[in-house]
Amino acid sequence: MSAAMPGGGDIAGSGLDTDLGWAIRLVSSAFRRVATESVADLPGGARAYLVLVALAGGEPPSQLALAKAVSLDRTVMTYLLDDLEAHELVTRRPDPRDRRARLVLITDTGRARLDQVRHSLAVAETRLLTDLDDHDAHQLRTLLSRVARTAQRDSVAPDEADC
Repeated sequence: MSAAMPGGGDIAGSGLDTDLGWAIRLVSSAFRRVATESVADLPGGARAYLVLVALAGGEPPSQLALAKAVSLDRTVMTYLLDDLEAHELVTRRPDPRDRRARLVLITDTGRARLDQVRHSLAVAETRLLTDLDDHDAHQLRTLLSRVARTAQRDSVAPDEADC
């Protein structure tokens, strides 16, 4: 008796080429390699890249909100921001709405470094996605982003969700 997959497919006889875990593992490993090379010169590496991307996207968040947005422990975030601030890539200032909180802002130097890293990463991503046309690559990014948001939402502990 074969089990049914969501969407009506049959998993009997399915091989690795249809296994989500296998695909995610291989793509994750390959992406981690190319991304690590692309962000190697950035203090804090991949974590710093995610912070700069988050900061470049809009209003300055508090340190705590930023830590949650990029799924980093707040203590790790503090040390990372110390390092980024020492390299003049970010700056922190008191939040005028809550003097206990600190807003994190990307500097012009931080934006310039982010642009450099994004270019390097785009070249590496193009190599990784070489078998996809532009439409498929866009679709993959869109779908993975949706799954990532679900995973992030589901990883928030119930008592943290109310914060």
